[in-house]
Amino acid sequence: MAELLYRLGKLSARRAWVVILTWVLVLGAAGVGFAVGFKGLATSFDVPGTASGEVTDTLAEELPDYAGASGTVVYSSTDGEPFTDAQREAISELAADATDLPQVADVIDPFDAQQELDDARQEIVDGREQIADARTELDDGQEQLDAALEQLEAGQTQLDDGQAQLDDGRAQLDAARAQAEAAGAPPQQLAAIDAQLAQLDAQQAELDAQQAQLDAGRDEIADQQQQIDDGRVELEEQAELLEQGAELLALSEGIGVVSEDGATALVNISYEVSLLELETESKVATAEFFEASPIEGTEMGLSTTIAQTVPSLVGIGEIVGLIIAAIVLLVMLGTAIAASLPIITALVGVAIAVLGSMAFSGVVDMSSVTPVLGIMLGLAVGIDYALFIVNRHRKQLLEGADLHESIGLANGTAGNAVVFAGSTVIVALLALNVTGIPFLGLMGTVGAFAVLVAVLIATSLIPALLGLIGMRVLSRKARAAVGTVHHEDTAAKPMGNWRAVLTMLGTIVALLVVAIPSLSMRVGLPDGSSEPEGSPGYVAHELTAAAFGEGANGPLLVTAELPGGQDDAEQLQAQLDVATVISEQDSVVAVAPIAISDDGTLAAFQVVPAEGPNSVSTDQLVRDLRELPPVNGEYALGVAGQAAINIDISENLNDALPLYLTVVVGLSLLIMIVVFRSLLVPLIATGGFILSLFATYGATVAVFQWGWGAELIGLHATGPILSFLPVILVGILFGLAMDYQLFLASGMREAYVHGAPARLAVMQGFRAGRSVVTAAGLIMISVFGGFIFAESVMIRSIGFGLAIGILLDAFVVRMLLMPAIMHLLGRSAWWLPKWLDRIIPNVDVEGAALERRHHADGSPSNEDEGEGEADAPEADAADSSEARA
Repeated sequence: MAELLYRLGKLSARRAWVVILTWVLVLGAAGVGFAVGFKGLATSFDVPGTASGEVTDTLAEELPDYAGASGTVVYSSTDGEPFTDAQREAISELAADATDLPQVADVIDPFDAQQELDDARQEIVDGREQIADARTELDDGQEQLDAALEQLEAGQTQLDDGQAQLDDGRAQLDAARAQAEAAGAPPQQLAAIDAQLAQLDAQQAELDAQQAQLDAGRDEIADQQQQIDDGRVELEEQAELLEQGAELLALSEGIGVVSEDGATALVNISYEVSLLELETESKVATAEFFEASPIEGTEMGLSTTIAQTVPSLVGIGEIVGLIIAAIVLLVMLGTAIAASLPIITALVGVAIAVLGSMAFSGVVDMSSVTPVLGIMLGLAVGIDYALFIVNRHRKQLLEGADLHESIGLANGTAGNAVVFAGSTVIVALLALNVTGIPFLGLMGTVGAFAVLVAVLIATSLIPALLGLIGMRVLSRKARAAVGTVHHEDTAAKPMGNWRAVLTMLGTIVALLVVAIPSLSMRVGLPDGSSEPEGSPGYVAHELTAAAFGEGANGPLLVTAELPGGQDDAEQLQAQLDVATVISEQDSVVAVAPIAISDDGTLAAFQVVPAEGPNSVSTDQLVRDLRELPPVNGEYALGVAGQAAINIDISENLNDALPLYLTVVVGLSLLIMIVVFRSLLVPLIATGGFILSLFATYGATVAVFQWGWGAELIGLHATGPILSFLPVILVGILFGLAMDYQLFLASGMREAYVHGAPARLAVMQGFRAGRSVVTAAGLIMISVFGGFIFAESVMIRSIGFGLAIGILLDAFVVRMLLMPAIMHLLGRSAWWLPKWLDRIIPNVDVEGAALERRHHADGSPSNEDEGEGEADAPEADAADSSEARA
């Protein structure tokens, strides 16, 4: 590899314009690809297979109206007084007109919705009054019916008495007639008796008629009683339904769209598609529509669903970071033209990587953070890698090397180290794909691509530019001293044992102390409170929290599975049962049923927690709801919403982190064993990385979660750490940490292989690499630190984590802890079992064999390329044997 890069460096220097033109064409192709393929970036994240995702999918099938994205536009009167009629009318008109915006499914007029809610409450009051009146009427009817029945029973008693008298009279007449007939009474006497009997029959007929009337009255009373009884049953059913509705309405107290003081209103907007499918243009169109029509006397805010668009890729902070990097380069390299090369080539590489990556945004869902990560890494490693090569080239020129020969050697030595260092970063970033989380894998892939482009540019475009500027890479004073400068280090002395012990213990203790806050790390996704002060998203969050409570900024969506086949009363009872159980959970402010699917198998509820989606209480509420057994033994619950999504993404990332860490650390150990031909050096290098990683976590938690020193970076709100930040930091910081390990430890190994005592070799290697590693570390800290002041809190936390991570790893672990431990280990640091030494390849990362080969008989700069390359294999073999010896 070193020989190949040597040839590439010399060829690039001699064919500079061809190389430059090639990269210009590549840049142009990336620009064309971007113009054709760029379809926008997403501002949300999706992790497939999560519990909240399953709930959302179920809603999409059963209740599609509630599966789409939603957002709110918040209006509040500036004087704190209720809205005027004119203001209410203006808000309602905007709500009505907004239905024509792209991808908008529905817009709810807050005043109509509040009126409906007030009407529902009034209906409960009126319904109770009507039921009370109906009960009174039924009671009055029952009293009248009871009175009529009493009269009927009194008439029946009289009729029964008359019937008894008639029966007695008939019996007496029948007995008298029988006696008369027995006594042979004359016919006249018998006729008189018969006449009396006839009178009794007439009376009997009257009694029978009266009985028929009484029976008819009794039947009528029975019918009326049945009507009253039926009416009472129906009334009780209605009363029960009314009370169920009243209980549900009472449970939903706290959910509203117009505040109690009438000074704040929420315009709810629902979209036709999910949040992932919601186009940025649609959100921008919504925001611009409301912002274009300000209402006098009101303040307006937009929820993050609408306001959170793609952040600007470059801001003032990033420019300041580049300026600081340029100053470091100027101090390190001595001339403006030399200092400008790393920055120019890094910018070219970033442009190619980012434009090329975003060209595929129409094929894959790419989050807005993804290209920003590419910019961060592209700038940082692009500048550093170019610096390594330019710095090596300058040293060789000062020692009197031929220009093209020096470029070739710099590319074959420092460039070889750059290729290896870049490879470790690329491997670490590509390993993010093993997490199984698409957006994270894509971020790693784009970052790896940016690093790959940086490596290719550093080993081709940098030599070409060095060939063009020639000796102007040195200052005039330096050019006058060419050939008289020698970089041999004769002043190096091993550090003292006590110094090594104290340094080791001090750095370990310091890193552990800084890591303490990581024990309380909470992860999540940012909400409106973390948006820049005065931004629409922040204003909406604060106005909503002030008028409706913190929980209104992140309501939960809870679903309940119903058996189906239930009538309206059974469905209402099921909703009440579920809502009651939910309301009994801690931190629940209000619960409201919002829909039941057409087949009656799914009910949806809106749940407002006491605090926002990133709070500990809301996090616990989601977990409690998910752990509840099915309500009544049959209604299983599901939970979605921002808090649920935060939990799901965080848990998936936490599950993926051990595997990812194992893969990355395992690969690192193998690679470093090959590079350093040692077992202990890779182990202590990895241990140092883990220390710096957790110290980075601790510092990030202290600032972004605890708020320590947050005001120094303009952070006005604290909250959970970005959910995927811990994983991202592992990949990036590991790769970069191994870069610094390589540039320092390889120099130590080179000195040791060339016969220096082990402890002296540690100091010689450290002194040889410290200046360039210091400059490289400062450059990376400057570049990453520039993103701390970005608009997006996600980008700010990534920039801070990377900047503090480089600070701790490069300056504490690599430049303090590692040399101290290497000193204490002495020769054992380079121990390697003989059987392992025989089977692993000999990797000359620094290209030392190449350098010796091309300086063995003097500079070959005046020789033809073919002659200079003829005996390379033999030289390689000799150097390999020497290194093994």
